[in-house]
Amino acid sequence: MGRFLRLARRPDGRTSYPYTTHRGTPTSTQMGYAGRMADLEKGPRGLRRGRGARERILSASQQLFRDQGINGTGLDQLCALAEVSKRTLYQHFSGKDELIAEHLRRFDPDVLPEVFDRTDLTPRERLLAAFDMPASTPLCPYIAAAVELHDPQHPASQYARDYKTAIAARLTETAREAGATNPEQLGEQLALLLDGASARTRVLNSESFPTAAAIAAVLIDNAIPATASDDRRREEVSS
Repeated sequence: MGRFLRLARRPDGRTSYPYTTHRGTPTSTQMGYAGRMADLEKGPRGLRRGRGARERILSASQQLFRDQGINGTGLDQLCALAEVSKRTLYQHFSGKDELIAEHLRRFDPDVLPEVFDRTDLTPRERLLAAFDMPASTPLCPYIAAAVELHDPQHPASQYARDYKTAIAARLTETAREAGATNPEQLGEQLALLLDGASARTRVLNSESFPTAAAIAAVLIDNAIPATASDDRRREEVSS
């Protein structure tokens, strides 16, 4: 990371306290964590760890797990990117397993509130909004974690199951609001379609969510009785 310790020379020629530099720039001239010495505390083995070490560790894990996978990321590399020692990491997490689980928990703790909590959309529109994903959307981190870990008892695998169950539940709840005759079935269908679009986007490196959204529209309209569908159309026109 280009980060190293240099010994400063005092006027009398003796070595003074070590100061951290980044690519040859004294720490005292930098901004952020590395530049605000008053906000830093001395870490073990000469490393400096900020009081925001936990956030930096989680931020580094999000970047590395996304770019090179969970199994491809070692703790040494993660600590280097987060600018903490392993001792500091273990002060915040019992190990990599707990870090992975917390990494997933922080992705979407409220289960797509930007979709399901919108009051400016009808229930049908909210169901379709779940498929409004940009082309750059990476593989769903919950699917990625479950595939990489191969252990259904791993805390991250358990959390991934809980999250996927919660997504299906929110879709089911919204389908019920939309007037679907079998909201549980529609919720599961849409959840499966979302996961399939995520995986297919990664495998083919192409947009799959627009196609998934078109399929979802057919499923939704077929699941909503004609009377409810007519009411919904009138609602959309008036809005």
